Amino acid sequence: MDTGTHIVMGIALGGISTLDPVVANSAPTGTAVLIAAILGSQAPDIDTVLKLKNNATYLKHHRGITHSIPAVLLWPIAITVAMMLFFPEANWFHIWIWTFLAVFLHVFVDIFNAYGTQALRPFSSKWVALGWINTFDPFIFGIHIVGFILWFLGAHPGYTFLAIYGIIVAYYVLRFISQRNIRRTIEKRFPEVTNVIIAPTLRYYQWRVAIMDHDHFYVGRAFKDELIIFDQFERLPFPEEKEHVLSAVQDDPNVSAFLNFSPSYRWEMEEEGDKIEIRFIDLRYRKDGHYPFVAIVHLDWDLNIISSFTGWVYSEEKLQKKLEILPD
Repeated sequence: MDTGTHIVMGIALGGISTLDPVVANSAPTGTAVLIAAILGSQAPDIDTVLKLKNNATYLKHHRGITHSIPAVLLWPIAITVAMMLFFPEANWFHIWIWTFLAVFLHVFVDIFNAYGTQALRPFSSKWVALGWINTFDPFIFGIHIVGFILWFLGAHPGYTFLAIYGIIVAYYVLRFISQRNIRRTIEKRFPEVTNVIIAPTLRYYQWRVAIMDHDHFYVGRAFKDELIIFDQFERLPFPEEKEHVLSAVQDDPNVSAFLNFSPSYRWEMEEEGDKIEIRFIDLRYRKDGHYPFVAIVHLDWDLNIISSFTGWVYSEEKLQKKLEILPD
């Protein structure tokens, strides 16, 4: 989920913690738990600072080790120790319990996004991405705001947010059913399908769709049970006579990060002037006829990499400018 949603979830969990008698009857413990729940709801996303280095490093590691099983166990310990330094009279065990729930909730809800997370590390590096909920979901964020207003007006925060989270659980079930129905529609229309990616959008009834069969990619949108295909591309293997070109770029950090992150992409290659350009295009994020998430690499004729880039670019002009300013 986005940062704002994780924050409101941390505050909500702090509200639910008031149902814990130890938290409710100890001001230091209550204050420490609220702060710890907010910190715990944010801690796994500390890897966002990797964006400051470059996009490739961020893509490769974001929602990786910081969302792993060991991290879910270690974050609560670290935050509890920090809280005890400032609130020595607080009950450390109850701080740890609620911090653990905050960290676990963060990682758990990230699994339901299209981006996903490597929550099974170190047992598996597979990305777990169910794709039921958009990274920012207006309903989930909005119902938390309603809960805060009720809290401010005097409602008991514990019971209020327990009720709200019951509604959210039901909402998740409805999203699952909606996605399942779309998948069935796709499988009826494309009986030879080999892979389907159904990703949520900000709109409840709209989903992004990327479909693969043995010969083609199909990109479109689903609205309720209606499927609209916008683009169709042939699935072309990389030419055998150009395999050496592909081998030359696969270890490039930007290309490697893109290929590790994207489950559905196509490639383009152009030989022009003094360079070769290879472009990898993620098919999941079509917007206004444009595919903004790409990896691109320029090579000279000796297959030395001149420049490369991966990330979000919404115009060809901006992409070429980014490639021009990158160091050789």
